[in-house]
Amino acid sequence: MEVSLFIPCFIDQVFPETGINTVRVLEKAGCKVDYNPAQTCCGQPALNAGFRDESKAIAEKFLSDFKGDNPVVTPSGSCAGMICGNYPDLFKNSINHNPANNLVARTFELSEFLVDQLGVVDFGATFNHKVAYHDACGALRECGVKSSPRKLLEKIKGLELVEMPYSETCCGFGGTFAVKFEPISVSMAQQKVDNALSVGAEYIVSTDSSCLMHIQGYIEKHNLPIATISIADILVQGWA
Repeated sequence: MEVSLFIPCFIDQVFPETGINTVRVLEKAGCKVDYNPAQTCCGQPALNAGFRDESKAIAEKFLSDFKGDNPVVTPSGSCAGMICGNYPDLFKNSINHNPANNLVARTFELSEFLVDQLGVVDFGATFNHKVAYHDACGALRECGVKSSPRKLLEKIKGLELVEMPYSETCCGFGGTFAVKFEPISVSMAQQKVDNALSVGAEYIVSTDSSCLMHIQGYIEKHNLPIATISIADILVQGWA
């Protein structure tokens, strides 16, 4: 199967290794990966900041960049959620109404695609640590991603998956929310880390690197004995 890979801004600029590992995982699952170097943003930051017209202009470019019938796979539930949750409304009753709906039907967060579309759960990874999974808001609430990342984690050799309290609670990032409401945002990150530590987790895993960046920032500031890792990065652990 040929898939079109969408690498979000956050991963492109801050976590490029996660993008590379996404390609490695997809290829190991038997996919031919097509990457359009002209791709940019999905429009989520502009929409979240209240700039609807600007967001729509970016989304129009996105529709052009991802024409065709390939599944569009992204290592970000947040960006997948932007496309699936907002594009139908942005382009309702417009010339792009049908193209937007077509794109929605073939856009998937990485773990969702691997498990629910390909039926692949075991990538031969090894990770000898106790981990807790954080249900990122975009993946859970906009894409319905809940069980697929857990199924992948359960197949990793040496990994012990523990459920932390309030795993579905927001980490506090929320894009500009973290800037506009810093004290609340930091408190939410603290709660997330404290909950993971309470069950003895050594790592917090999630689908969204933006969440993990926020959580890791709190961890490093307070020198806490825990770290973060994305689902794409953990699936390649122990590969030769």
